[in-house]
Amino acid sequence: MGDSFVIAIDFGTAFSGYAFNITPGEVKSEPHLPRWGKEYGFDTPKTPTCILFNEDEKCLSFGYEAKMAYQEMSGEEAKKHYFFEDFKMELYSKKLSSNLKIKDTNGKSMKALKVFSESLRFLKEDALRTISRNTQGKNFLASDFTWVLTVPAIWDLSAKQFMREAATQAGIVTEGDKEKLLMALEPEAASIWSKKLPSDGFISEKHNEESLDQSPGTQYIVVDCGGGTIDITVHEVLGGGALKELHKVSGNYLGGQTVDRKFKQFLREILPEGVWDQFEQNSPSAAQRIMYDFTYLKQYDKDVRITCPFALGSLAKEKSDTENFVQSELGASWDGDFIKISRDKMKSFYDESLKGITENLKEIFNCGLNIKYILLVGGYAQSQILQQHITDQFGQQCKVLCPFRAQEAIMRGAVEFGRNPDVVASRKSSYTYGFAVCEKFDESKHKEEKKFTSKGVVWSRDIFRKLVEEGEDLGSEGTREFLCRPVKADQEEMKLRFFHSLRKDPVYVDDWGVEEVGSFIVDMTGGGKVKLEIDFGSTEITATGTNQISGETQTVKIDFMTTDRECVIDGDPEDAASVGTEQSGFSEYSD
Repeated sequence: MGDSFVIAIDFGTAFSGYAFNITPGEVKSEPHLPRWGKEYGFDTPKTPTCILFNEDEKCLSFGYEAKMAYQEMSGEEAKKHYFFEDFKMELYSKKLSSNLKIKDTNGKSMKALKVFSESLRFLKEDALRTISRNTQGKNFLASDFTWVLTVPAIWDLSAKQFMREAATQAGIVTEGDKEKLLMALEPEAASIWSKKLPSDGFISEKHNEESLDQSPGTQYIVVDCGGGTIDITVHEVLGGGALKELHKVSGNYLGGQTVDRKFKQFLREILPEGVWDQFEQNSPSAAQRIMYDFTYLKQYDKDVRITCPFALGSLAKEKSDTENFVQSELGASWDGDFIKISRDKMKSFYDESLKGITENLKEIFNCGLNIKYILLVGGYAQSQILQQHITDQFGQQCKVLCPFRAQEAIMRGAVEFGRNPDVVASRKSSYTYGFAVCEKFDESKHKEEKKFTSKGVVWSRDIFRKLVEEGEDLGSEGTREFLCRPVKADQEEMKLRFFHSLRKDPVYVDDWGVEEVGSFIVDMTGGGKVKLEIDFGSTEITATGTNQISGETQTVKIDFMTTDRECVIDGDPEDAASVGTEQSGFSEYSD
């Protein structure tokens, strides 16, 4: 990757940050991480993922600065501004398009792409400024670096494309140098970093504990415990230190913020009815402060005390006509300035999240692998309750390790990944992938209702043409070829529908469990067949096409984000096997 000038951005649900390396490729050095929040009395390796816009949608600030500015605002002023936090979770269960809108804390909407791209722009510019300060003021441009953006391994292709688009809008890369932006899967980045740590890099009760065994054949699980997601990958160390994925990525959306939500629900229950919601609406910044305090208390396994703002206390007293308004039988008590929460009640907030993590891990242990370690990383991994639970559940079967700087592992590993993306030698495909094609009709294997005739030939439509199978190992040889030819001599482009399934052998693209995930547009000008080469071996799926007559190659645009996709094979069967529009393609597969 050239001279290995790398900037890695870890864009987290709760906290974000960056790390960089500006030493020549052959020099081994630690990535540099700035610290955040010192001017506000904090000192953290990441800053809160929150962003503040004015009423004209102009970005004012990001991170601690945005949080503090918003907390200082009066209720009326706050309502005029746009304040977004926890917005990364918006990319999960939605149909993603560039027009997706998301709501801020006051319920006002803005384009998601703008919120994400302005956040990335802030981190990009802050990184370039920090580097200039560390290099005697030499000015660097974004194009001087390889950029790495971390994404959850369990994200789908449309969310990765959305982040790539946001990074392009933020000026991190341009359309012309997209290869300078790499996507690193969060647990993979953490795995790359943890592999390098000495034994004193891990939290351990026994101080002579070994580090992660580097000998070939060692198998371990990485559990990336983030604010939004729990992301799990299983690696085996190969000769030479590269990593092989042994089990397709798994995980869930029950990260640390699940615990926060349980806590907020608890506040609603212990306070008189309607008080918390009214307080949150009238004093958004004070409500923020309580949630912020709670994220720190989450690390401990003990009784805790939460400072209760005056506004909340007076509102509760007013509603309940009593001084002691907290319902103590629910595991909390009130002492004038604090809400005290018992250790057992605190632990109950974790139940759903820990159950989800345990189920995912049990599934992996049932696969007959020889797991030597579980590695806990991410900000939520710093919770003693989580660490103890995983040790109780799995400590008999393997060692449970957590790096001292669990929150930094992903950023640091992402820089290493930028310097050497081939460190992960092979991955497991999470899905079976394929295209919709036509085949000559064969009554012994094709459904009658799929039959149609075109120019005297009888065809079957909607066949699932498999390229990659779920669970298949994909490495640097993860390229699959596909030959397509146009229907009409003057056809200028072809659109192919792309599908995935958890099933190994779907027959038709409208079978159960098969989902359309995107479309490819192939430039057919110049006529002839185009050989499509699709690379499944890295963290994103990319494609190139080669015209078989002219020999010209093209980057093929893959769109995973459009929601109203046009079918390739639809319309009048008499107009050959495409159709629908002049631009549709004839995706008969031919070897």
